[in-house]
Amino acid sequence: MLSFDREKPMDFIAIGRLCIDLNANEINRPMEETITFTKYVGGSPANIAIGMSRLGMKTGFIGRVADDQMGRFIVGYLQKNHIDTSHVITDKTGSVTGLAFTEIKSPADCSILMYRDNAADLKLEPNDVSETYIKKAKALLISGTALAKSPSREAVFLALAYARKNDVVVFFDLDYRPYTWTSPEETAVYYNLAAEKCDVIIGTREEFDMMECFERNASRDDDFTAQKWFGHRAGIVVIKHGKDGSTAYTKEGERFKGTTFPARVIKTFGAGDSYAAGFIYGLMQGWEITRAMEYGAAAASIVISSHSCSEAMPTVEQIDSFIEKCKSGEIAAND
Repeated sequence: MLSFDREKPMDFIAIGRLCIDLNANEINRPMEETITFTKYVGGSPANIAIGMSRLGMKTGFIGRVADDQMGRFIVGYLQKNHIDTSHVITDKTGSVTGLAFTEIKSPADCSILMYRDNAADLKLEPNDVSETYIKKAKALLISGTALAKSPSREAVFLALAYARKNDVVVFFDLDYRPYTWTSPEETAVYYNLAAEKCDVIIGTREEFDMMECFERNASRDDDFTAQKWFGHRAGIVVIKHGKDGSTAYTKEGERFKGTTFPARVIKTFGAGDSYAAGFIYGLMQGWEITRAMEYGAAAASIVISSHSCSEAMPTVEQIDSFIEKCKSGEIAAND
C-alpha cells in the first residue's frame, strides 16, 4: 500500500534530534548513587537512522550539532555507521549538545534526565533543508521533538512540503518529550499539523492521547485514533502498548496485532526506536505488515537486552538469527 520510488538513489533520510546518551553503568541503583556513565549517540531520529543503516539501507541525516567535542563525536559516529552527513551542519551560535542521562533502577524502572537548554539540534533552520537532497530519498522520517521550537519547527514543515512535492514517503515517529514543550495545547496543535501530512504514523498509546486533547476519546480507543488519521493522508497507523505489543491499522480497514519476543531486559528505552527501524525496513522491502511488525519487535527485544540504544541497533543477520532461535525454542520466554 506504500509506493517507494525504486529509482531514487537514497533509501532513507531522517531529520531532527542529534544528542548524547549517557547511560548509567551502575544499574539497579538511583542516579544519585551512579558514578560512571557510558557515552553513546542518541536522539530518536538518530537511533532510527543508525538502525536503518545497520540494516543495509542507504541513509542520510539532516540536522545541526554543536561546535564542540560532542558534536564532532556525533558526526564521526554517523559516518562510521555509513550515514551521509553532508547535511549535518555545525551550529556556530554558541549552542550546546543535548544530553540525556539515563537511570536504570530496574528493567521496569528506568528514567531519563534531560539537558536541552540552547540545544544545537533545535537551531536547525529552513535554509538547512535542501529540496534536492530530500528529492533523492525514497523515505523521510520526522519526529516530534524537532517540532518543539523554532526554527527547527519550520525546518521540519519545509521538509514535509518538499517530501510531499517529490513523492517521498513520510514516516512520523511521535517521540513525545514533554520537557521541550510549553503546554499540552501547543504540543497537540503542531503534532496534528505534522501528522496530517504523513503516510505512516508510529507512536505509543500515551503519545496519541496527547494528540487527542481536543477530541473525545475518553476510552482511549485505538480504532478511533486510527480512523482519525485515515481521514487525512495516513495509510498505516501503528499504536504501541509496550510489553503488550503493537497494533497496526491500515486505511483499507485491516487490523494487525503484533507479536512479542522474549528479552533479558536491561532497560526499556530504545525499544521504540529499534522497533521503528525494523518495521520501516520491512515495509521498504515490500513485506506484509505482519512480517514488518515482527521484525520491529525482534529488533526491540535485542536492543532492550543491551546497555546501549544506538550501538545495539541490530543487523539483518542478527535479527534473522534471533527470530529463528525464538521460533525453534532455543531462546525461550524465561531466558
